[in-house]
Amino acid sequence: MTNPTPAAGQAMTATPATATVRRLDADEAAASVAALADVLIDCVQGGASVSFMWPLPRDKALAFWRTVAEGVARNERVLLVAQDPHGGIVGTVQLVTAMPDNQPHRADVAKMLVHRKARRQGLARRLLAAVEDAARAEGRTVLVLDTVTGGDAERLYRRAGWQQVGMVPDYALMPDGAFCSTTFFYKRLRGPDRCDAGPV
Repeated sequence: MTNPTPAAGQAMTATPATATVRRLDADEAAASVAALADVLIDCVQGGASVSFMWPLPRDKALAFWRTVAEGVARNERVLLVAQDPHGGIVGTVQLVTAMPDNQPHRADVAKMLVHRKARRQGLARRLLAAVEDAARAEGRTVLVLDTVTGGDAERLYRRAGWQQVGMVPDYALMPDGAFCSTTFFYKRLRGPDRCDAGPV
């Protein structure tokens, strides 16, 4: 049985001399906007297709994270970060919980980002595990995400037990303007309480 997610502001996982993965509360999210913008800019510069084009103006990155922090304050999303031993933010992922009235059991996983200097250390895997724990703590049983087809993230999700729904060609653009395909995944965190089928 997975332990429930600690309260906002508390450490979730830690390994000596490595990063700590933790959930930020609203005040911490607002205070971390600049650091989160640094991670986003680095990822986009490195070629990640995460809704932004390159060059990414810093004021645009800051505005995005301010909006995220406001969503945390409204309890519309959960923000997790990976911090290095000095407290610097080197990775992040979000759980979007603001769903339509007929989807209170569902959430979206969004903006899984790891700074290039902190990759190949298992941070993405730990962030993914932490966001799944956060979803359980929020009472969410179905998660959905999308990622660039054929990328490292897609392989990570498959290894973590996510199920592919399908692929849409030319769904988005890479930061350099090239088209890329997107693959959609879902994961059930526990079995359904009711039959999935609606009225016949």
